[in-house]
Formats: sequence, structure tokens, C-alpha cells
Amino acid sequence: MSRLVRGAQAVVAQAATFSKIALSNQLVLVNGNVGVVTRLPDGRVFSVVGFTVADGKVVEMDILADPERISRLDLSGIDV
Repeated sequence: MSRLVRGAQAVVAQAATFSKIALSNQLVLVNGNVGVVTRLPDGRVFSVVGFTVADGKVVEMDILADPERISRLDLSGIDV
């Protein structure tokens, strides 16, 4: 299921929901752009986030948080 969130306030509200989970973050490249892999305390991948930056500002975030789709990713090059 995909959901589009637009606007700074909506994005911040969505992010606040996830900030309550004790996630660890690791900077990675996602499709050649800056991104983040977030993990749950037990080490399982929670999400993969890719950022699109234009003129020094984040203009788009693509977040993959579907466990089934994440399980199909090749994350072998990422240190745990």
C-alpha cells in the first residue's frame, strides 16, 4: 500500500509517529542518492528511505516500509 504525504506539516506529523519507535539509522546510497536504512532494536530493517535533494533542500522522500518488499532487497552490502 502506498500513501502520498505532501507539505511540511503533514510530513512532520508523519515523522513524529515514527520518532516514538527506538530506531537506529544508517546512511546509505539508495539508487545513487543519499538515503537511510532504519532498524528496529532487534536489528531487523524497518524502512529504507531515499531522499531527493534540489538546491540544498530535501524535496522528496521515498520510504519503503513494507516488510515483504524489504525482504526482497539485496542489503548484503550494508554493515549491521
